[in-house]
Amino acid sequence: MGLQNTKHSKVKQANILMLGLDSAGKSTLLYKFKCNEVFLTTPTIGFNVDMIETRKDFTMTFWDIGGQQKMRQAWCNFLENADGLLYVVDSSDKQRLEESKKEFVLILRNEFIKNVPVIVLANKQDLPGALNAEEITRRLNMKKYCSDRNWYVQPCCALTGEGLAEALHTLTTFAKNYSRSKETSMIFKEIETL
Repeated sequence: MGLQNTKHSKVKQANILMLGLDSAGKSTLLYKFKCNEVFLTTPTIGFNVDMIETRKDFTMTFWDIGGQQKMRQAWCNFLENADGLLYVVDSSDKQRLEESKKEFVLILRNEFIKNVPVIVLANKQDLPGALNAEEITRRLNMKKYCSDRNWYVQPCCALTGEGLAEALHTLTTFAKNYSRSKETSMIFKEIETL
C-alpha cells in the first residue's frame, strides 16, 4: 500500500482580441509577440489566430481581426468569451485617432466585453510626432470609458519590440486575474442554483 500524490498542472487558456483600425500594426505586433521577428504583412482580410504561451501554465489565443471598415462591422461577432482586449492605435496618425476612439468606445459599450481588461498599445512610437502614452490615454478618455475594468496604455514599437515585453506581462496578469474571477463567479452561480 502507498500514497501517491499527483499534481495535474492544468494549463489555463485565455482568448485575447486584437482590434484597431487598419494599418495600426496589429499583425506585425502579433508576429513580433510570437516569433520575436518582424514580418512583412499585408492588410488582414478576415482574421489571424495564434497561440502564445506566456507562462508555463498559461496560454493566450490571440485573435487578430482585420481593421478595415467592412471588417469592423463584424468585430461584435468575436467579443463573446474574450478574456482580454488588446486595442492597437497608430500613435503617429493623429488624423485617424478620433475614428479609432469612436470604434474603441463602440466595442467597450458591448455587453459581451463588459469588465474585460483592456491594454491599449500606442504603436509606432519610433515615428516622428507620435503621441506618447499620456496623450493617447487622454485622447481616448480611458479613465471615463474603462472605469469598470483593469486597463493600461503601453507605448510600443512593433518593429523594434520596444514596450512589448511589458505589454505581454501586463496582459497576462490581467487575463489570468479576469479568468480567475470568471471561474469564481461561475462557482457562485452554481451554488446559488443548488
